[in-house]
Amino acid sequence: MTVALDKAEIKQLTERSYKCRKNILKMMRLGEAHIGGAFSSLDIMTVLYNKVLSHNPKEPKWEKRDRFILSAGHKCMALYTTLADQGYFEEEVLWTYNSFNTRVPMHPDEKVLPGIEFPTGSLGHGLAVGQGMAHIARMENPPFRVFVMLGDGESAEGSVWEAIMSAGHHKLDNLIAIVDRNGLQVNGETVKIMDTSILEEKYKAFGWEVRTIDGHDYNQIYDALASVPFVKGKPSAIIADTIKCKGLSFAEKKFEFHHWHFKENEVDDAIVNVENSCREELVKIEK
Repeated sequence: MTVALDKAEIKQLTERSYKCRKNILKMMRLGEAHIGGAFSSLDIMTVLYNKVLSHNPKEPKWEKRDRFILSAGHKCMALYTTLADQGYFEEEVLWTYNSFNTRVPMHPDEKVLPGIEFPTGSLGHGLAVGQGMAHIARMENPPFRVFVMLGDGESAEGSVWEAIMSAGHHKLDNLIAIVDRNGLQVNGETVKIMDTSILEEKYKAFGWEVRTIDGHDYNQIYDALASVPFVKGKPSAIIADTIKCKGLSFAEKKFEFHHWHFKENEVDDAIVNVENSCREELVKIEK
């Protein structure tokens, strides 16, 4: 068990995460976006980049860095805003979203933006690439770690399970899969479209060690991420139960906000809503 985060740390993480949510909404003034999964995954990314990942924004290709792959590439606005918050590039780059020759397109491109490890968009490929990187990492001293974030909808892709089987077979304990299980995808509930549950038992069957957490509880997120590998000789899977569009109260748990086509003035109202949600969470922390 790791040392629990104190109130000051949780407050700082909350403020950073909600700053990223506001920046996502500001980016959206130039076009629609996959907001639901970006918001559900942000608390995890915030803890990962601020508390766990070995990385250097001033040297994005530092050889000893841990790698993070966002396999569910359509959630990239969460990654873009997190990287900007970490100092990988100027925040002004975010405001070019959805414009010609932008460095922050609707899916991440490692050739144009520092901090991106692999271009993802077509679902199901990130974990396979991650386990390849984990193989390479074994040649390093010390070996770096590879974190891959997937969606529960994405977990219906067959290539995901090939990668899970391979990683378990090769005992890649420097590979960590994080499943953002928000229960919804573009056209409805994941369990009704393609039920991949119980994810925990399936990962275990392929030789992984698994933990299930509340993906919005900073202490649970930190404890899990800081404890990998859970068992030496096994890859680690973190199944994070999250809320689609967390922090935007009128959109939470609604699949219609997986990809949001907003109307005039809705973005400004959404920013106010997110600010209110942030204040409410900060009050809870102080209690």
